[in-house]
Amino acid sequence: MLESMTGYGSAECVKSGVRVVAEIRSVNNRFAEISVKLPRQFSSYELDARDLIRSFFQRGKISAYIQVQLDDEQQMPFSVNVEKTKACKALLETVRQEAGIDAPVLLDHLLRFSEIFDSGSKLLEQTDEIWPFVRDTLVGAAENLKKMRLQEGAELAGDFQERIASINAALEEVRLLSRGNMDAVRQRLAEKISAIANNEAAYSRDRLEMELVLAADKLDITEECTRFASHNKFFVEELLNEEAGSGRKLNFLLQEQLREANTIASKSQNADISQKIVHVKEELEKIREQIQNIE
Repeated sequence: MLESMTGYGSAECVKSGVRVVAEIRSVNNRFAEISVKLPRQFSSYELDARDLIRSFFQRGKISAYIQVQLDDEQQMPFSVNVEKTKACKALLETVRQEAGIDAPVLLDHLLRFSEIFDSGSKLLEQTDEIWPFVRDTLVGAAENLKKMRLQEGAELAGDFQERIASINAALEEVRLLSRGNMDAVRQRLAEKISAIANNEAAYSRDRLEMELVLAADKLDITEECTRFASHNKFFVEELLNEEAGSGRKLNFLLQEQLREANTIASKSQNADISQKIVHVKEELEKIREQIQNIE
């Protein structure tokens, strides 16, 4: 299926008191250009994030923004460091015993040691533990972006099919009109030769046949129409490709379609055919504008 290069995807998750928000935006670009903005403490994971995004998309200018912060809904912005609490209590017990103090160690004594608490900022510095969670969130945002790009690609594919159908209809009319081309040329040449030859019938017939042979090759557009129809067929097949529609392949076919249209226009000496080809080229130009956004 076709995939657009324009889209937006986001994901948000909360785990173990940490909230991660990932947003990915994508616009059309000739190649895959990926930029990632991570919190400072996760800067060492930037390459991993870029590789992850590249595994989802082949083309497009993609910008990813990841925020990692404490969850606003957690009850306290800090936690108790159990190991340090035990160490402080043991230290106070030693002091009490060495000083010969009978009074027990109380909670008030422990609270004088700020070391027994870990602030939320320290929690965010545990990058090795948090990164897998951040990565999963980034995958979710990439999947949502992929979904949006495919939806827009499907819309573009429908528009392309309608325009190709219109082109095929115009091309069939060109085929019918071209059948009368030779008769019209024969009549014009006969009139000219008759005037030049002073109505000498034998001379006029010979000259007429010679001119018709030369004109037949110049005016015959059968080959161009056949190739044009073939390009249209392959174009539609690529649109319906379930595996992966290629913007580059569609662009190549479009160039060939434009080439055949220009050739038909240059060979045609029929005003009606020229008008049909103008319509065909207008439709191809509209397709060309949109196809630049296909991956």
